[in-house]
Amino acid sequence: MKTFRSRSAIHSDSDRHSSSAGASLNRLRAAVLGANDGIVSVSSIVLGVAGATTSKGTIFTAGLAGLVAGALSMAVGEYVSVSTQRDTERAYIAHEKWELETRPDQELTELAQLYQAKGASKQTSERLAAELTKKDALRAHLDVELNINPDDLTNPWQAGIASLISFTIGGLIPLVSIMLVPTHLRFIVTFVAVLIALVITGYLSATAGGASRRRAIGRVVVGGAIAMLVTYGIGALFGTAIK
Repeated sequence: MKTFRSRSAIHSDSDRHSSSAGASLNRLRAAVLGANDGIVSVSSIVLGVAGATTSKGTIFTAGLAGLVAGALSMAVGEYVSVSTQRDTERAYIAHEKWELETRPDQELTELAQLYQAKGASKQTSERLAAELTKKDALRAHLDVELNINPDDLTNPWQAGIASLISFTIGGLIPLVSIMLVPTHLRFIVTFVAVLIALVITGYLSATAGGASRRRAIGRVVVGGAIAMLVTYGIGALFGTAIK
């Protein structure tokens, strides 16, 4: 019997819609988290540099470099990760096709056993396995054994571009904030703008994942605040020491 991961839902049209909805939520959550990374990363860079110097040009250059580097790194990393995932999914599909072609009777028995393990009676499991095998054996096995929808495989290009865009949008918030205000207001305005943005991303990520909004917001706000304070302090300390 295979050791691949499985899920409890039975293959049907409604299940495919649920799978697509889940994939959409995962993409939304990934985009929100990408924006969150951009917010925290760039705000930490610009505030760290602002702690060391008041030069607007230096702060902007450092922030822009961090924004571009972070966005490209996120995009490449997501592309590689999702490409690997898609290759694995395709390998699973090819292997399942081979098994269905070479040992259909064993696969039918296995499918029935999987449904029985989920709580259905032996008679119901056998009937269900037979009906779904007749309709679309490959889809039935991919669904119950691997939680894979062959019509909705992960797309590395979409993931990479989404990460690039979301990180860039998030990173622009602290970069624009610190450049548009007078020197004596840079820290407080950027700090507040970032915290507001983190509240929004925390709320959206919790909503997408069905988690506690208060807890999610608390985590990202506290984490972001600590990152900004630490980097600003390091910039002020070492900037003064170097001078």
